[in-house]
Order: sequence, then C-alpha cells, then structure tokens
Amino acid sequence: MDVFWAKGYDGASLAELTDAMGINPPSLYAAFGSKEALFLEAVRIYSAREGGPDWDAVLDASSAREGIARLLEESAIAFTQRGKPRGCMIALGALHDTGENTSVCAKLRACRAENLAKLRQRLERAVAEGEIPGTVDCDAVASFYLSVQHGMSILARDGASRTTLLAVARAAMDAWTSLTSPRTGEHDAGADVRPKRGR
Repeated sequence: MDVFWAKGYDGASLAELTDAMGINPPSLYAAFGSKEALFLEAVRIYSAREGGPDWDAVLDASSAREGIARLLEESAIAFTQRGKPRGCMIALGALHDTGENTSVCAKLRACRAENLAKLRQRLERAVAEGEIPGTVDCDAVASFYLSVQHGMSILARDGASRTTLLAVARAAMDAWTSLTSPRTGEHDAGADVRPKRGR
C-alpha cells in the first residue's frame, strides 16, 4: 500500500511492489490477479486504516462548521504522518487516464465523489436545522472545502509542514461566514444591478 501511496498507480513498478511485499511476481498474480486488483485492494485498506479524516464523523458532528473544521484539521495531521507517504492516496493515486488505468481512475473518482456527497449532505442538513440559510449554495461550499483538502494534499506532497497545513485549514474556516451568509435574490440570479440611465 505504501508504494502505491507514495508513487501512485502508474509510478509504482512491479519490482517495487513485489519487493515491498516480500514475494515474487508469480505469487503477486496468483494472489491478486493483476496490478490493478492489487491497487484496488490497497485503496480499500487505505480508506479503512489511513484515510485521514473520519468522513462519517463529518456527518455526525454537532454542526456543519465543526464537521468541516475537523475534516481539514485531521487531514493536515494525516497528510504529514511521520514515516508515512505524504498527501492523500485517494486524491493523488491516479489523476490521468492513460487508457490502461481507466478502472483505477474511475475508482478514485468515485471515492472523491462520495466524499463530496457527504459534505453536501451535511451542509443540506445544516440548512434544514437552521444553522445556515437556505440560500447557501451547498454544492459550491462543499466543492470549495473538498478543493481545499485536495490542495492540502498536494502541498503535503511538495513538503509543506503540518504547521503550514493547519494554517491553511484555519484560513479556509475563516471563509465560513462569508460562504454561508444569506444571499440576495438579485445577486444570486446574476441580475444587472448597475444604475439605469435616463432616457
């Protein structure tokens, strides 16, 4: 798993994978059938053991703001674990569909879409409970915070410290009030509010 996590699906060679597992190539194929199947099993284990934030905890948090703040803080910690690859395997494991990794890309895309749906679900619940107004674009806010989390993963891979990532998380939460404030109908509809010239 750590080889895929560090190098991605395409970057991980068969020799590196078998060396990390202490087996030879025939044994790998006998056990998993293919590199693709091994990667999908690694994704399953990563999601269960190393996936950073507890996405269910985001849903269960007492408020949407608390849940998202926890998501970003736990991500900053998970992406900078000592002795572990940096960043998120789900975000960085396979970004480019080469034609030979289509199912792998689709799997990770589905994982990311599921995480986005969980954020949107929690925000919609916040609207129903009166935490945030009904005019809030839950899709946009969910996409914003997931984009921040993915960006933190890239920063971690590039060597950013945990302190830096926690500062990014705090900065993103500073935007909460603006993102969840009531919107006027005119601006939401994209109306032209410039003064009209007299005839």
